[in-house]
Amino acid sequence: MKLLRMLDNFILKLEEFILSYAVIVIAVMVVGKALLRALFTYSPPFADEVSQFSVIIATFMGISYAARKGRHISMSAFYDLAPFKVRKILMILIPAVTAFFLFVLAYYSYLYVVDLKDSGRVTSAMQVPSYYMYIALPVGFTLGGIQFLRNMLINITNRDEVYLGTDAKDYNDKELNERDVEEELHL
Repeated sequence: MKLLRMLDNFILKLEEFILSYAVIVIAVMVVGKALLRALFTYSPPFADEVSQFSVIIATFMGISYAARKGRHISMSAFYDLAPFKVRKILMILIPAVTAFFLFVLAYYSYLYVVDLKDSGRVTSAMQVPSYYMYIALPVGFTLGGIQFLRNMLINITNRDEVYLGTDAKDYNDKELNERDVEEELHL
């Protein structure tokens, strides 16, 4: 278990590092290109490709991080109104289905990356093999699928609380607990 926790912490720190620097690179490339174009009427040809690399990396490597923190996009109107048992069931089923689809997408994106590698295509400005840009897809989908499976398992093993992510308890439970405390104080 200790080894798995260390691996999980390493992956978390790696995700944070990759996401942080990807966003910084995007900002530097976009702002730098605009400034160079405005000041010197020069636009570096590699800026768009570097930005594109960074956007793809940030997007697909961010799947796992968002799932871990419970910050993925969700349509939660029904969920928010549901009682505890329904929310608990939903937070077991939804991550299971999501993980399945992420693993399917990981498989097909892997096939796409292999096809790109076999084609020998390179980017136009930097002449980097095109498949380098898309390696983040199968990796991100796989890590995201694993994280959603972990979200499902934590909801199965912990019967008293609902978790949106392994690092995020359900905000509805927090609001209910705060209301219970307030009611007890007023009695």
